[in-house]
Amino acid sequence: MLLAHDPTITVPAWPIRGRLLCGLKGLAAARFGKRQDVTLATTALEPVLPTARGPLSMAVINLLTERAPRYRLDRIEASIEDSAPYGIDVQLSLYVCYELHCRGFSGVDPGWEWNPGLLHLRSRLEDAFLTAVRRDVGLLGGTAEEEMRRLSASPDAESAPPQYLRRAGTWQQMREYFVHRSLYHLKEGDPHAWAIPRLTGQTKAWFAAAEFDEIRADDGENVHQRLFTDLMVAAGLDPTYLAYLDMVPAETLAVVNLMSMFSLHRQHRGAAVGHFAANEITRSPSAQGLVDALNRMQAPNECRAFYRRNAEVDGSHGRMVRARVVGDLLGREPELESDVVFGMRAFGVVEGRLASHLTRCWSAGLDSLRHPVN
Repeated sequence: MLLAHDPTITVPAWPIRGRLLCGLKGLAAARFGKRQDVTLATTALEPVLPTARGPLSMAVINLLTERAPRYRLDRIEASIEDSAPYGIDVQLSLYVCYELHCRGFSGVDPGWEWNPGLLHLRSRLEDAFLTAVRRDVGLLGGTAEEEMRRLSASPDAESAPPQYLRRAGTWQQMREYFVHRSLYHLKEGDPHAWAIPRLTGQTKAWFAAAEFDEIRADDGENVHQRLFTDLMVAAGLDPTYLAYLDMVPAETLAVVNLMSMFSLHRQHRGAAVGHFAANEITRSPSAQGLVDALNRMQAPNECRAFYRRNAEVDGSHGRMVRARVVGDLLGREPELESDVVFGMRAFGVVEGRLASHLTRCWSAGLDSLRHPVN
């Protein structure tokens, strides 16, 4: 078994992606198990545009290399019907559109963020994605409380890769897992935060409290994104924001796209809360499985510390979200219950697709990324 501290593994000197605000001191000299002086500059980047993966993403990315039109409301036409909604072309196109609301891209005109033509194209991509998710969720039944009890008793798909890694995973597979999750953890909490203005009362207060704790808003040195940056460096991976966007499959992108879609639309606020609840309820047991796996692999302390904190804190988050966020929302707007349940099950659909991809590849001895991680 290859252990995390294996001296035969060397850390690559990564190309710098995006616009770096200051140097990544000590990055190329990182070694397993040794904490490096990685500044917050590692997260202060505008990423570069990814490589197109089909006609839709080609159309979107080509547009973004141009100056955004200021006074034109023309629709941007592109054929979506022939593209698989879960496929890489649709998912990458959506991811790029949503990223305009986050950090944007290096050299891209910020005016594209609210361009009506691009928003129209994004809405068509969202419709295709949402239709596929609704189809896979199937008929809705039961209450939100019943769904949360089920998630608490059996985390299902979210726990499958951590449990595989705990039982039989290799250090290289764990590093692949870090790469997949980097697209979420390096912006952790950001997509869900868009839902806050759509909520009121205690629902809003407790949702915001959970987000506050998620990003450690009182301590910039311990922001989850920063802690995951430390994890990536300790594992010999590039911690640059979206450094691996070109390497991940559609299943990885869909996980982040779903929470962005729900949280950006007021009509999906119930689904956003359901998704948030499912995420919080299932993360603690998943994190504990990863802690066990990392202990077995003798992984660097930074890797263990990140998931150890998740295992400890997210358990209380799950209980709080279940009792206060969901309960208060449905007390105020009981008509949203089916939307909340849908959000929880939609979370299971996209996480299940990613889990199946990972465990299928690993069981067959294959890489789960487009290219092997150095």
